[in-house]
Amino acid sequence: MPSLATYALLAAAICAEVIATTALARSDSFSRLWPSVVTVVGYALAFYFLSFPIRVLPTGIIYAIWSGLGVVLITLVAWLWAGERLDLPATIGLGLIVAGVVVINVFSDAVRH
Repeated sequence: MPSLATYALLAAAICAEVIATTALARSDSFSRLWPSVVTVVGYALAFYFLSFPIRVLPTGIIYAIWSGLGVVLITLVAWLWAGERLDLPATIGLGLIVAGVVVINVFSDAVRH
């Protein structure tokens, strides 16, 4: 059974990736210094933090959780901060992603080993 630390490191990886992606959108193709620095450091931290849970959980499971929650969170950031619109199909799709992550974590034997 993965420890709480495993999930904390996975959450840190997801947060670092969301911060990096948000900064990437502000970097103007890496022409603005500080958003570019935040992007590079954020992605480096994301992969560093991801390197620990990947020792304990299967790669596919880790990637599904990391990418799924990353997509949902970056979409929420874009909606809240950048005013991007979400229509009903987008909202339903994001709900399905969250449901998939929950199913993996609650019901998959791969996570419990």
